[in-house]
Amino acid sequence: MVTRWIPTASLSVVGLISRSLPAPWLLLVCTLTMTIAAAPPPTEKKRVTDEYHGVKVVDDYRWLEEANSPAVKAWTTAQNQYSRAWLDAQPDRAALLAQLTALYAKDTPSHSGLVSRPGRLFALKFQPPKQQRLLVTLTSADDLASEKVVLDPNELAPRGQVAMDWFVPSPDGKLIAVCLSENGSEEGTLHFYRTDTGEHLPDRIPRVQYPTGGGSAAWTPDSKAVFYTRYPHQGERPEADLNFFQQIYFHTLGTPTSSDAYSAGRDFPRIAEIALATSHDGRWLLASVANGDGGEFAHHVRETKAEAPWRQITRHEDGIKQVEFSHDGTLLYLRSVKDAPRGKVLRLPITGQLRDAAVIVPESDAVIEGITLSEKFLFVADLIGGPSRIRQFGLDGTGERILPLPEASGVGGLLAVDGHVLFRQSSFVAPAAWMRYDPASGALKKTALFNTSPVDLSDIEAVREFAVSKDGTKVPVNILRRKGTKLDGHNPTLLYAYGGYGHSMRPGFNFEQRLWFDRGGIYVVANIRGGGEYGEAWHLAGNLTKKQNVFDDFAASAQHLITRGYTRPGKLAVEGGSNGGLLMGAFLTQHPALARAVVAHVGIYDMLRVELDPNGAFNVTEFGTVKDLAQFRALHAYSPFHNVKDGTKYPAVFFLAGETDGRVNPANSRKMTARLQAATASGHPVLVRLSSASGHGMGTALTERIAQKADVFAFLFDQLGMTR
Repeated sequence: MVTRWIPTASLSVVGLISRSLPAPWLLLVCTLTMTIAAAPPPTEKKRVTDEYHGVKVVDDYRWLEEANSPAVKAWTTAQNQYSRAWLDAQPDRAALLAQLTALYAKDTPSHSGLVSRPGRLFALKFQPPKQQRLLVTLTSADDLASEKVVLDPNELAPRGQVAMDWFVPSPDGKLIAVCLSENGSEEGTLHFYRTDTGEHLPDRIPRVQYPTGGGSAAWTPDSKAVFYTRYPHQGERPEADLNFFQQIYFHTLGTPTSSDAYSAGRDFPRIAEIALATSHDGRWLLASVANGDGGEFAHHVRETKAEAPWRQITRHEDGIKQVEFSHDGTLLYLRSVKDAPRGKVLRLPITGQLRDAAVIVPESDAVIEGITLSEKFLFVADLIGGPSRIRQFGLDGTGERILPLPEASGVGGLLAVDGHVLFRQSSFVAPAAWMRYDPASGALKKTALFNTSPVDLSDIEAVREFAVSKDGTKVPVNILRRKGTKLDGHNPTLLYAYGGYGHSMRPGFNFEQRLWFDRGGIYVVANIRGGGEYGEAWHLAGNLTKKQNVFDDFAASAQHLITRGYTRPGKLAVEGGSNGGLLMGAFLTQHPALARAVVAHVGIYDMLRVELDPNGAFNVTEFGTVKDLAQFRALHAYSPFHNVKDGTKYPAVFFLAGETDGRVNPANSRKMTARLQAATASGHPVLVRLSSASGHGMGTALTERIAQKADVFAFLFDQLGMTR
């Protein structure tokens, strides 16, 4: 084994933790303050054996699940110290941090989450070097001079500890309901602000948002009250159920929350995820109720007037993914995958039943990803294996017109405003811009809301090829490379994918990749199964007991890059996050020799215990449960933690996780790190970065995001030999 000696660790850290450590840990940390060798801090084994369907499963690191225990805190400190010393010893790390910081300082502001109200637009504005997004208004997407800041969370917490989870303007646009949370926790409280003055109203509604089921709110037509999602309060349910059983409540501004009225949800699933929306005239309220994260939805409507009853219009088994109101509030438009896995559009009267719905846009070769209504037109956002397309129809589904988008574009955020449509257009090699489309004339133009890049990617081209998976399925791989790249097998290559929940990987621009390209790197995004790039069938072919298809697709993508001569195993790295972190764990345990380095963000690795976490229960509809024999067998067969084998030469691995993560328990990263460190025989580093200043990624302060990226680049550049 090659020994790497690392500079002295910080004595201040020892001072902070030594008073509470047992003697063995104190000895370890004191040793670390002198010299840190290539060997990571040792992790004690405390064997626990479980039995599932007659199968005995051993877990030596169950004790690392106890986040608040002194031993786990000491382990975390020691591992962070070890990783920090390793990363800081890389000659490029400090320069990378400075380079990324400088690039973000030059980045132009970007706007997202546009919402229209009479006479103005609301948007979230990302404006480096500010740590968090601002809430702003504009009179038009073509008039940046009209922009006004309504709320700047950076003034509430200068280091970026407070973030906006979401916002909803009142129908008249004079008030805004804003969900705020701290330290990336996504555990949100609803606040209210006056749009014109930024005045913070006294109303506070706690527990409207949590990572398990999210959160939502919708205003009454008079802008005096809101319907909102509410999790149980302390004492209302057992402790284990406090982040489940989301319901809908009603609050009138200026009244105490203790007098808020229950509206709906007692008969919803334990793992319900509720999203609220109102019709354009405010008369109707829609509740979309997801059955966990597996992609099944039920829909309920009622009038917003007091005491109006709820009426269920779709059930989870009906295959309705989205419901939208017509502009006049008399009709419902539904995006359905029932007997149409690529999607179709239905229409029915708002007082009708689902059996009365008529198909107005039938299934086609494209995947219908979303629908948007204006006063006169229906707009359908399509996916074609990854790239996007927009079609325009009359309200009856006739008169199809395809918008003139550039090839290989990604689009999102469709919004009808004053007879026009706004949408955000992006590509792999050009920064994003909000576009305005006039359906009457067919004219398409860029608005004032567009980004310019602090770097030039004109030397980069995006090519699309197809890998062949284990079962013969063709898998798209989108390859970003310098023009004229030689296919000689020597190019450092980074392969990224997600593969879950029907989430699609659309083309998108990232100026950080300039640092990768400048060292001869190739960047690849694979559209593997489990996503939605080819519709619901593509998603369902990669969930529950078919999850192994996801891992086979990714391995085939890696092999394709090697076979085609883009790279070789010693020059290949892979990266993924969340569900993609699980993908990284499965890939490195199933194909340890296929890549040199693995970067896994906020991943799930113990698939037999994930459902015991609050958000893990929401994932059962996507991953399955150990209570079902067939699903247990599938989970056990690929669970990364349970498939690490002692003495195997594993690639270098870098795990990143957030201590406030309410979506994926960071214990997954602790346990997987310990298991791999004990098992690997390659001599390559196994590092973990456990951040107390972040959660699953949403709401993370900019400086922390930049620091994480600098660490990832430093790790990859070292492992792939990417010197300047």
